[in-house]
Amino acid sequence: MENADVARIFYEVADLLELQGVAFKPVAYRKAASSLEQLEEPIQKVSESGRLKEVPGVGESIVKKVEEILATGRLDYLDRLRKEVPSGLKELVSVPEVGPKTAMTLYKELGITDIEHLKEALLNHKLRDLKGFGEKTEERILQGIRILESRGGRMLLGEAYPVAKAYVDYLRSSGILKHVSVAGSLRRGKETIGDIDILVGHDDADVATKTFTSYPEVDEVVMSGPTKSSVRLRGGLQVDARVVATKSWGAALQYFTGSKEHNVALRSIGVRMGYKLSEYGVFERDSGKLIAGASEEEVYKVFGMAAMPPEIRENGGELDAAKEGKLPDLVELDHIRGDLHVHTNWSDGSSTIKEVVTAAIKRGYDYVCISDHSQSLKIANGMAPEKVRKQLDAVRKAEDEAGGEIRLFTGSEVDIKADGTLDYPNSILKDLDVVIGSVHSRFKMSKDEMSERIIRAMGSGMMDILGHPTGRVIGQREPYELDFGKVLAAAKETGVFMELNSFPDRLDLRDVHCRLAKEAGVGIAVGTDSHNISHLENMMFGVITARRGWLEDKDVLNTMGAKGVAARLHGVRG
Repeated sequence: MENADVARIFYEVADLLELQGVAFKPVAYRKAASSLEQLEEPIQKVSESGRLKEVPGVGESIVKKVEEILATGRLDYLDRLRKEVPSGLKELVSVPEVGPKTAMTLYKELGITDIEHLKEALLNHKLRDLKGFGEKTEERILQGIRILESRGGRMLLGEAYPVAKAYVDYLRSSGILKHVSVAGSLRRGKETIGDIDILVGHDDADVATKTFTSYPEVDEVVMSGPTKSSVRLRGGLQVDARVVATKSWGAALQYFTGSKEHNVALRSIGVRMGYKLSEYGVFERDSGKLIAGASEEEVYKVFGMAAMPPEIRENGGELDAAKEGKLPDLVELDHIRGDLHVHTNWSDGSSTIKEVVTAAIKRGYDYVCISDHSQSLKIANGMAPEKVRKQLDAVRKAEDEAGGEIRLFTGSEVDIKADGTLDYPNSILKDLDVVIGSVHSRFKMSKDEMSERIIRAMGSGMMDILGHPTGRVIGQREPYELDFGKVLAAAKETGVFMELNSFPDRLDLRDVHCRLAKEAGVGIAVGTDSHNISHLENMMFGVITARRGWLEDKDVLNTMGAKGVAARLHGVRG
């Protein structure tokens, strides 16, 4: 068994003991687990040489348990604990506002053993009479359950990112920690995140742990150890930290960033080359000598590769590309020169045109497109043709008032109706700079019907961008059925761009579709679909998704200046 496998058993023992309310022992087991996890030698080798007692935190009792695990692959003590603690209690702890102590209280006082029982008790207001609980606590826990149910226990990238960034910024500003980074699926920019993981490189584990747990937003320290700690923030989210020695910083960052498939493939390459790769470094397999580990660059260099961007470490061809010197020069947020999808209070937005202009200038944009909803979308206060004419004048006036600081494109997010026609007559569409065609109704059409609907709209000659092309809303609505290959072929033929909608619960196109569009020679327009000027910040999530889709700046329309965009669109005035 690997060191990490043995450590995981002891971490689970600690968790179950904590749920039982046992004092001291959970800390001891976690300390032992951390020490075993960071051994630079295989645990089997340490055990066989009789040196387990030399490992910090490993006493005679732990030694016997390690030997049992190595001999049988299991631990009888853990099996007994699993029988004593209802399995659902560990699930309860995944609910925001429910820590180990709360879970055990709910079990002892109300017999609650899983989330379904908890939900029933909440709906019947059985918690509010318990000591330390109340009506507000019930509301917070119920909201946590709803979030858990709607997203399968995962949070949106747009929810996790700002929380993690604030935490990392705090740790870096401490002046104590030089090596700090988010890790896992968050560093890769996946659309939903299971856990917020932070990696810290420091040679004094106690100092690193104390700095991590001292964050002002920490509400509860769930676990604190020399190599692994967990805290629950005031908002209910859990953040986990791992601490490694600086000599292993790069190897750990690589290990805790890459997908499982990426890491397995890289380790396989290492085996063929005579190396062993772990979170502690690259070692010569025969001698055990440390070859690299301080930086990601030196880790990948051992394998003849450049360090590829974190977003593409999914075993999707990046390892071969790195070895052949063919890694893409991925688009960056700084490359974006304008936003082509912004709503105002003329339809369902909350910001004025002037507020949008001011915010876009502040972001350093060369241009922004005002693209309010068309008339059929009544729920979004869609604009009738005569209102569009008035808005055109208002946009021109706002551009004049900006004094040349920014270019304003007039536009609209126009409904693609069920028959594939657009929601405005050509007499209106031809006067708009940018027409975003979007599906907002009849999502249940068959694949052929929906594909033909969209292809007909693109063939009108009046459409510039296909808005949120698959119609999905993460955790709320599945994509509609679509023959994406046919749609891409039509987009290539008609010159229509695919939108990468940056709104966190859309991220539509998703990464795999971005890559397909790139391969098909179809351009991407990254837009925020902002309904408030604060939403302009969401551009970063679109760019992250574009990077996951291997897009370079040449693949993205709005990395161009205003004149370049104007030249690529159908109806833009000169």
